[in-house]
Amino acid sequence: MKMVFRWYGENNDPVTLEQIRQIPGVVGVVGALFDVPVGEVWPLEKVKHLKEVVEKAGLTLEVIESVNVHEDIKLGLPTRERYIENYIETIRNLSKVGVKVICYNFMPVFDWMRTELNRKLPDGSETMEYDHSLIENITPQELIKRVKEGSHGLVLPGWEWDRLAKLEETFELYKEVDEAKLFDNFVYFLKAVIPTCEECDVKLAIHPDDPPWSIFGLPRIVTNRENIERFLRAVDSPYNGITLCMGSLGANPDNNIPEMIRYFGKMGRIHFAHVRNLKIENRGKFYETAHPSFCGSHDMFEVMKAFHDINYEGYIRPDHGRMIWGEKGRPGYGLYDRALGAVYLLGLWEAIGKMKERYC
Repeated sequence: MKMVFRWYGENNDPVTLEQIRQIPGVVGVVGALFDVPVGEVWPLEKVKHLKEVVEKAGLTLEVIESVNVHEDIKLGLPTRERYIENYIETIRNLSKVGVKVICYNFMPVFDWMRTELNRKLPDGSETMEYDHSLIENITPQELIKRVKEGSHGLVLPGWEWDRLAKLEETFELYKEVDEAKLFDNFVYFLKAVIPTCEECDVKLAIHPDDPPWSIFGLPRIVTNRENIERFLRAVDSPYNGITLCMGSLGANPDNNIPEMIRYFGKMGRIHFAHVRNLKIENRGKFYETAHPSFCGSHDMFEVMKAFHDINYEGYIRPDHGRMIWGEKGRPGYGLYDRALGAVYLLGLWEAIGKMKERYC
């Protein structure tokens, strides 16, 4: 298992590489380019520069999150061919600097969704929350305004304000796209790009829909074991894999996370993992907590044991953290709580390994 940490780049992240380097056990960062429009080719020169900056700090850059998929590909428009070719070229450029895994998603219109970015908890920390009852009673435009106001002026991955400015037009196009059509468009994309992944030795790892259910009537197709297995079988290549995100799949109590880890792990299809906890208050309402089991609704020991049982050798990162100790920054991506999470997960990993050695 390789512990990595998400970083948003020079002049775009209050968290520095020097700080990340000092977190025990963290060997690399998960990076991205945020100044390239969605659908355009990531220039090799910019990718090389990112790698040089990261390696100069004593860290590795082997995972990219995210190379976002253009909406025309999801919609299945004729213009998708151009954007698929651009995606293929980006895969090639990333492979040239040693990137091994690309995390991406196939969520229509919205990337991850939260209804509150700065919920105050009783201990004084701040965290992100989702409440589906709110989604049912506001418009998409009102929600975008709420998220933008809570972002502290920082880039939020998957929330490109210029793209979302065309919301009404995009929603109109999705009236013709149901889950079956979206799935077909997804498989079309995979069949087009996976051969390049195989050629370049770069694994694709799709991020589950977050949260794992429909929002504003939009279709979502990466939500549970059954539909994940369906697309893995549809393009049956070891380079077609998943990002096992607890915070996404775990929002639905029907998803058994340790079981899914063992099932897809034995298939060799978990290429990346986001491991964190959350507190489910009722169906459709949850907030993000500190990583330890007692803080949320998930047994983190069982989760890490499942990874250990499949001899997982891939990448794991602590996912969204609270804002604690007066820290200000990008919601979910402060330094302190994620650093605590990384060390906690590494501690579980060590303990599980030594238990097996000594008592099994």
